[in-house]
Amino acid sequence: MPAPGENLRINSERLWDSLMQMAQVGPGIAGGNNRQTLTDADNEGRHLFADWCKAAGMTMGVDTMGNMFATRPGTDPGALPVYMGSHLDTQPTGGKYDGVLGVLGALEVVRTMNDLGIETRHPIVVTNWTNEEGTRFAPAMLASGVFAGMHTQDYAYSRTDAEGKAFGDELARIGWVGDEPVGTRKMHAMLELHIEQGPILEAEGKQVGVVTHGQGLWWLEITLTGRDAHTGSTPMAMRVNAGLGMARITERVHQIAMSHQPDAVGAVGHCNVYPNSRNVIPGKAVFTVDIRSPDQAKLDAMKAEVMRAAHAVARDLGLGCEIEDVGHFDPVTFDEGLVKTVRQAAEKLGYSHMDIVSGAGHDACWINRVAPTVMIMCPCVNGLSHNEAEEISSEWAAAGTDVLLHAVLEVAEVVS
Repeated sequence: MPAPGENLRINSERLWDSLMQMAQVGPGIAGGNNRQTLTDADNEGRHLFADWCKAAGMTMGVDTMGNMFATRPGTDPGALPVYMGSHLDTQPTGGKYDGVLGVLGALEVVRTMNDLGIETRHPIVVTNWTNEEGTRFAPAMLASGVFAGMHTQDYAYSRTDAEGKAFGDELARIGWVGDEPVGTRKMHAMLELHIEQGPILEAEGKQVGVVTHGQGLWWLEITLTGRDAHTGSTPMAMRVNAGLGMARITERVHQIAMSHQPDAVGAVGHCNVYPNSRNVIPGKAVFTVDIRSPDQAKLDAMKAEVMRAAHAVARDLGLGCEIEDVGHFDPVTFDEGLVKTVRQAAEKLGYSHMDIVSGAGHDACWINRVAPTVMIMCPCVNGLSHNEAEEISSEWAAAGTDVLLHAVLEVAEVVS
């Protein structure tokens, strides 16, 4: 059958309505969402998604990491499926679109195919990956990492949240331990639609980002150990202040990232001091350094420099210092053929577009290790994400999903 013409578009109103309905699950306090992984809100969102998939005629499979796979059959039983999707979990103060657009955009692609009676040779699978955010259970992209063989399931199940609850126990508690062994599915390709989470597309006036590469990342959790003491009665020269050590290392992380410009970033995002009392000098500080670059050499150099700086600061202040790798992936190069397919889809549809490097980690970064993978991005207002004020337009959402539709139909091979 000839390739679908440029007039073929998704139902943008239906997509937007689905996004707004999902946003009612796990509402935040300022217009966004708090639907952290394996919470009751996550469970509710999963059931809503499963109901929609069933209504669209798909069958649901769930693996032992709770990854959800909704399948639309193809005409060739022996053809490997084409996957698309992202994640439904959010940050504690997350937006309505991060990850969710990729899942519900993929669902809308299937709904549009159903509306028009389009069949493909390859089956199509819509996926919700578990714990992409990594905010409750580090590291990020945990379940797709297990799927791709980067982590063991035992490691994933043993990860704990701030209250000491284990991932495996919480997955069982909400009832989403599937019967499929994780990682056994084979893929013809995977396409992930996502908001940019940065300001480039909006600033350049582009409707679609064709993602060619992804930044590599290290998350280094640093634990500094000093001595709790009274802030009023302990002389300055006799303090062993873990909070001061954290502050100095935070400054060094910024300096190190700046010294590797361009294409390098770094910051301390997650931090805790103990006992966290206003009149007690912190005897312990635990914080995570996040450094990223699409350049492997820069990424490796920054990691080494951060570790040296942390140990040097600790020695100067008489602190104990432990550093644990809690998240990592190398820079990613997405499949050239799929990148070309996405670019051609945007051109055919008349959408302005540009090549872009993903500044954030995504499930596609891990799946890229086991299958051909590509990402499509849409702009977000002021580049704001991981924030309840995160915003996109319905037109941007539709443009990205239209491109996803045409790219998936090309890869899955339309037969009628």
